[in-house]
Amino acid sequence: MTTTRDTPTTITTDVLVIGSGPAGASAALFLATYGIDHMVITKYRWTANTPRAHITNQRTVEILRDMGIEQDVIAQGVSSQLMGDTVFCSSLAGEEIGRVRTWGTHPGRRGDYVLASPSDNCDIPQTLLEPILVGHAAERGSRVRFDTEYLGLVQDDEGVTVTVRDRISGHTYDIRARYVIGADGGRSQVARDINLPFEGQMDLAGSMNIVFHADLSRFVEHRPSVLYWVLQPGSNIGGIGMGLVRMVRPWDEWLIVWGYDIDGPPPEVDDEMATKIVHDLVGDDTIPVTIRSTSLWGNNKMYATRYRNGRVFCAGDAVHRHPPSNGLGSNTSIQDSYNLAWKLAAVLSGTADESLLDSYDAERAPVGKQIVLRANKSIEEFGPIFDALGVTGTSDPQQQQANMAARTDSTPAAEKQRQALREALELKNYEFNAHGVELGQRYRSVAVVSDGTDEPEYTRDPELFYHPTTWPGARLPHCWLARDGHRVSTHDVTGKGRFAVLTGISGEAWVEAARAAADRAGIEIEAHVIGPGRELNDAYDDWARLREVHESGCVLVRPDVHVGWRSNDLPADPAAALTAAVLSILGRS
Repeated sequence: MTTTRDTPTTITTDVLVIGSGPAGASAALFLATYGIDHMVITKYRWTANTPRAHITNQRTVEILRDMGIEQDVIAQGVSSQLMGDTVFCSSLAGEEIGRVRTWGTHPGRRGDYVLASPSDNCDIPQTLLEPILVGHAAERGSRVRFDTEYLGLVQDDEGVTVTVRDRISGHTYDIRARYVIGADGGRSQVARDINLPFEGQMDLAGSMNIVFHADLSRFVEHRPSVLYWVLQPGSNIGGIGMGLVRMVRPWDEWLIVWGYDIDGPPPEVDDEMATKIVHDLVGDDTIPVTIRSTSLWGNNKMYATRYRNGRVFCAGDAVHRHPPSNGLGSNTSIQDSYNLAWKLAAVLSGTADESLLDSYDAERAPVGKQIVLRANKSIEEFGPIFDALGVTGTSDPQQQQANMAARTDSTPAAEKQRQALREALELKNYEFNAHGVELGQRYRSVAVVSDGTDEPEYTRDPELFYHPTTWPGARLPHCWLARDGHRVSTHDVTGKGRFAVLTGISGEAWVEAARAAADRAGIEIEAHVIGPGRELNDAYDDWARLREVHESGCVLVRPDVHVGWRSNDLPADPAAALTAAVLSILGRS
């Protein structure tokens, strides 16, 4: 097909989003909700065609709650009650090696999750989540162009000119945007074109996905989980033989992850080969299997140290590339866009200086680095399990299987082996119950105003446990308040694209201060007095325990429900103090 350039006009928009995966689709939803003119382009004809990402953690669900679509996600997702009996076994039909209660389902951890958020985690495959995001974005004003391929960009002081190609007609044309978000995945051309710096390595190991339908109810419904890890020494050449059977929809749609030697030629995975892998990992070659798709991918350990170059920003897998361990990929991608969207909205509306956009780098790049390293470390933490089972000291499959079986003996050596296995499985909490990694992000940037206090110390392991705090930069702690007798979260009265102030009865002067600050900054600031006889009542006194300021003090919450500033008490001129904090966050101080 001959390619021609369509030159009569150049399409213009304020923000161009390149990519419609979790980062791009959610960016569109946020921008549309905030009333920002924007477009989305994707070279594909529709959203994801395989159910790759699936774990949706509490932080992401509460962000979607802020957007008013939480119930849509819950309706199509699998609830946390069915997610957590993660099994290690020789096959689904074979011997069970052990289980780990995961995703906050352990009775000793469940309270941590319930106390931390108004929302529960869930499992919703990317094939179902992306259409929800794109649909609501389009309904609210997003202009989405499928079959539209990004070719390149040139930026100047006023904007970015992006050249694209219509994959149906072959015509190329330009889109002129004030800002661009590159959300074009783990092989991002946008990130290359703007020369973002990266650390790490791509394609450390090879994996294949096999999506299939089969009724596996009798093997799993008595131990419901998202993940079933299968260890079969000798089932692959020169390796331990670890595979993953992942639930897509209970209990008849599945995805298997199986490794291959990335240094050799890529395998040709036909239906026969895929079906054999399924039967081997299930442990029953009589079950009917329908193969839906197969694909190959590489395990990566790479992160960008900077997410922005001029007027172009990158988000999602474009800047953090890692294996699916910990289920952090789509979550971090959506959270990247949530951080960036309100800042773009503020700059484009003229209420913030462009320097506010510098905080995107400062706040999200450390998170990206953390989750890349955490996901890869979670893979390494399978090592102690293999060591305890005795499969790493020899390459002989028969000896490996004998070593695994030895743990059932009544001997001192077997008792020691069983203890080592218990300790090794306990270590997997860092992959499957990393609540602090999921919720404990504390930002440091020009968009956070210090109150002069030191960062609070963690009382428990910061990766495993979330530590609520109103220290500036932290996510606002959740607790239930009462309004007209009904429960509402602190997250329900904040967010929504606006700033908010939370104070107590002794700090009612902050309400007028918020009006003055809003008038001065030209923005909306919701002010809430929490206490008896007021619209919001601290019904359980939980806010009094969590706020970390006096009743007369205040907590200023940014549109992304992170604390921007706080005052321990009521100063002589609260309007001046609050106005200074707001203008500082907006880069106008």
